[in-house]
Amino acid sequence: MPEQKYQRIQKELMAGAIALGCVFMIGTVWYSLVEGWSWEDAAYMTVITLATVGYGETHPLGNRGRLFTIALILMGVINIGYIVNRFTEAVIEGYFQEGIRLRQQRRIMESLSGHYIICGFSRTGRQIAKEFRAEGVNFVVIDSEVESVQRAQTEGYVVFQGDATLDDTLLKVGIERAMCIVAALPSDAENLYTVLSAKTLNPAIRAIARASTEEALQKLQRAGADAVISPYITGGKRMAAAALRPQILDFVDGILTGTDRQLYMEEFLLDPAFCPFVGQSLQKAKLRSQTGALVLAIRRLDGNLIGGPTGDTVLMPGDTLICMGTAEQLQSLNQVLGPIVSKKVRKPKNS
Repeated sequence: MPEQKYQRIQKELMAGAIALGCVFMIGTVWYSLVEGWSWEDAAYMTVITLATVGYGETHPLGNRGRLFTIALILMGVINIGYIVNRFTEAVIEGYFQEGIRLRQQRRIMESLSGHYIICGFSRTGRQIAKEFRAEGVNFVVIDSEVESVQRAQTEGYVVFQGDATLDDTLLKVGIERAMCIVAALPSDAENLYTVLSAKTLNPAIRAIARASTEEALQKLQRAGADAVISPYITGGKRMAAAALRPQILDFVDGILTGTDRQLYMEEFLLDPAFCPFVGQSLQKAKLRSQTGALVLAIRRLDGNLIGGPTGDTVLMPGDTLICMGTAEQLQSLNQVLGPIVSKKVRKPKNS
């Protein structure tokens, strides 16, 4: 149920309660100041009048007082009837349960940190969520469609219903604390707006976007997307690779995705404040002999990529090591390199 409906019924119940309070104050002030009763008697007369319990008059009333009492009864009945009507609607349609769910959702969103954001829960978004779950990462899904939100909830994902192109929506899912955002919305324009908003709110976030056309791909790159994926281009390349190099493609797929794989690939950021091997060569660091993990490539801080580094390659501050190994080997490498790396290695859960 949309949050706007819950907020509407909440405001209507609050307005009804305030109106009833105003009627009570009017009745009390009238009986006290006009009729000359004590405040206790005036409040008591107002309560039994609004409650229509049928008690007699606290003190004798003249024609003017009885006319006011009739008006007070009518105002009370109208207000109480309105409140009962709104309350009944809230109970029948589950607004109170929705309120509890929204509060729980808000607490979850506020607790998220270093998480991933998936914008759009279409076929692409569902596959991304499946891979993220297999990797054991924290993520939240954003979608504006009720059906997609319900499907994400059914599958057990943390989901927020809203427009991912709006700053307010991104702020509610903790964009400032997020590590990465994936714009997988059906429209290239929506993905472009999402990337622009995300980069404005959190310039350090990694933005991945989906593009349907070559022109959209270029615009998303200019907007600041760190990686832009075109399903058509990527699909064509993979189909060609499956035809020309099927064994290589199966091997690469086996270490990048899936829950039953034996080898994994991971990246590690070398922090000079914690990593004891900065300034040493790979041969001297002995990462392979200590952990069993294989260093496939090194990305320098300036963006230069060293593929198949030799033992003489020196580890520099800010280097990103691209490594391959079993889950245990990569976890061991994570511990050897220091407590702070780009992300901790996670062993996926078997499904």
